[in-house]
Amino acid sequence: MKSRILAAAGAIALATATITGCSAGGAGSSGSDEITFMFRGNDAEKEAYAAAITQFEKDNDVKVKIIMTTADEYSTKLKAAITGKQIPDVFYVDPGSVQAYVKSGIIKDITKEVEASADLDNIWAYGIDSYRFDGKIMGQGDIYAMPKDIGPFSFGYNKSMFEAAGIPLPDADKPYTWDEFLDVATQLTKDTNGDGTLDQWGTGLNVQWNLQSFVWSNGGDWLNEDHTKVTVDTPEFAEALQFFADMSNVAKVTPSTSDAQTLDTYQRWMQGEIGFFPVGPWDVPTYEKLDFDWDLIPYPVGATGETATWTGTLGIAVSESSKNADLATKLAIYLSTDETAQQSLVDAGVQIPNLKDMADSWVTASTLPPANKQEFLDIANDYGRPLPANTTYSAEWYDELFKNIQPVLDGKQSAADYLAEVQPRMQELLDKANADAGIG
Repeated sequence: MKSRILAAAGAIALATATITGCSAGGAGSSGSDEITFMFRGNDAEKEAYAAAITQFEKDNDVKVKIIMTTADEYSTKLKAAITGKQIPDVFYVDPGSVQAYVKSGIIKDITKEVEASADLDNIWAYGIDSYRFDGKIMGQGDIYAMPKDIGPFSFGYNKSMFEAAGIPLPDADKPYTWDEFLDVATQLTKDTNGDGTLDQWGTGLNVQWNLQSFVWSNGGDWLNEDHTKVTVDTPEFAEALQFFADMSNVAKVTPSTSDAQTLDTYQRWMQGEIGFFPVGPWDVPTYEKLDFDWDLIPYPVGATGETATWTGTLGIAVSESSKNADLATKLAIYLSTDETAQQSLVDAGVQIPNLKDMADSWVTASTLPPANKQEFLDIANDYGRPLPANTTYSAEWYDELFKNIQPVLDGKQSAADYLAEVQPRMQELLDKANADAGIG
């Protein structure tokens, strides 16, 4: 699951510590009539960008050199470009890297150009705000990138499995409570061929990418409001993590560790063996080919009664050292907001539209699954949150939570004990990140 999420959502910060301290050097382009655009993606995304950029070249009498990498290679190659002072004129950036890039003088403040040429009311506020930084707090202040996309991380269910089991379909507008979710997941967990071994499960979730929904809907969070204190050692957080672990160890509605080693839960979902599974917009082209019916619903809710999830995003930034900053900025804005360019990317199935009016048409016009595409837009509009590390100078403090969490997931340590143990280590790393950022 990790690789597909990283590939599309850009959720984890690049290695900012390595980048910090590197000065911006000469641009990657060789002259004023050529700019470079570096991004990561698959062949469908490259084809979509190539079509959009061809039109940009014609309209602006400029040559755009495309540099594409795989998702796994992107961070390494970008760091090498920065170290070698060959920074592309335009390139992908994730929110978690913005603070370090600004401090190091790597990315350009494009606020004036964006406000002059883009209709910000028609772009997801989450997308724009993910790249605002006022020198202390992410989400406000000047704009340092345009959203390449936003990725509302939704929740899917196997509709065919429900119908086969005679279970009423979930209500798209009324999330399950945790108890209701567990009850249905238990009903879906079965030995379908009578050989004494389970071969169908209610769900199969990854703690790194799915714990957030359970914590937030239960009233917990990773940080306090001004991002100076790690707050994982609260009863609300502990209850959510314990519920997450108990799904496997107590209720046994997820594949066991040995089951997961045989075949991971992503593959089991694809084979129709999992009832509930997360779905991002980047999954839709693949899931359209599944041989069972599926759809989207809100995540189950904890004590707050409010569903919650995160929204990923990648940005398109402009190098501070670009020799052709005006055209580079124009390209970043064009790729993010031009209707034709956006349609090319949406048709490639790699994202939902950045433009709100296009997204509304996309929801009503498309006949392909999922039927409830509105759920993606509800997350984008109403309740999607940034991943916790996206708002801080580095992700080390956040990653620390997951380094030694396995005993909790295996039922060998209580969630409360683990969180009390790990909070000081996380706090120390957060304090360092804030000190590096000049905060606190």
